[in-house]
Amino acid sequence: MSQLLFDVQPTDPLTYGVVLVGAVLVGVLAAWMPARRATRIDLLAALRNE
Repeated sequence: MSQLLFDVQPTDPLTYGVVLVGAVLVGVLAAWMPARRATRIDLLAALRNE
């Protein structure tokens, strides 16, 4: 695996930090966008249609 890393050490803490922040950001956006959309609908109207 270390042969695939170009100019990056396998134990580079900056790389781990950037990847961790990126993964958390994607996870937050993946949860926040549908939740925001769900709050815009009328709950009673949605339940009546079911």
